[in-house]
Amino acid sequence: MSLERCVGRRVRTSFKYAYPVLVVEVDGTVVAWANLSSYRARSCYAGIADFSIYLHRNVRGRGIGKALLKALLREAEARGFWKVLSRIFTFNEVSLALCQSCGFRTVGVYEKHACLEGRWLDCAIVERVFPSNQPGPDDEAAGA
Repeated sequence: MSLERCVGRRVRTSFKYAYPVLVVEVDGTVVAWANLSSYRARSCYAGIADFSIYLHRNVRGRGIGKALLKALLREAEARGFWKVLSRIFTFNEVSLALCQSCGFRTVGVYEKHACLEGRWLDCAIVERVFPSNQPGPDDEAAGA
């Protein structure tokens, strides 16, 4: 299902920069967004992007998050990224399930990675690879 069909409302996409930001509006109010951002500054990581996604609690459970993440992944692949990753609090089972349903795999856990409200929290590391975009070891993008 397309994001536009799922939401039934206007979807704005920013393609001005290398890292897209997708925004979902309902009746002129932003209810969800997702974006890619730089993973690291070194050129050997140029094809890897971090992603973030946020949905207002009033629109959760309607398929908007899945449609939005799928749209972001299509955009990442079209722009030539070979890997998209993020960190998710290990207790956030809904986000972990969303990522798994969109082809992500959990590759590890950062222990006591973030302190939130006085509590140390672990973060799962999730990644989605686009093999067709991955450069070979002799390609310039794979250099140090």
